[in-house]
Amino acid sequence: MKIRIMLITALLLGSAAAVTSQTPAAPTTHLKVGDTAPDFELTDTTGNKVKLSDLKGKKNVVLAFYVLAFTGG
Repeated sequence: MKIRIMLITALLLGSAAAVTSQTPAAPTTHLKVGDTAPDFELTDTTGNKVKLSDLKGKKNVVLAFYVLAFTGG
């Protein structure tokens, strides 16, 4: 019984280590809360290119980043 518990514990710890080792490190940035976002360009849901600078003074923009959301990672 003790050997079975030790084997199960070893498997669980090995699985946890494998998952932890695959998690990428968060990128570093020089930006701070309240800083102006740098200009960038992305594709919107209809396939059109949109630059952040094109919206300045015309629309309110909220940037939200979901790290690894909707990815295979």
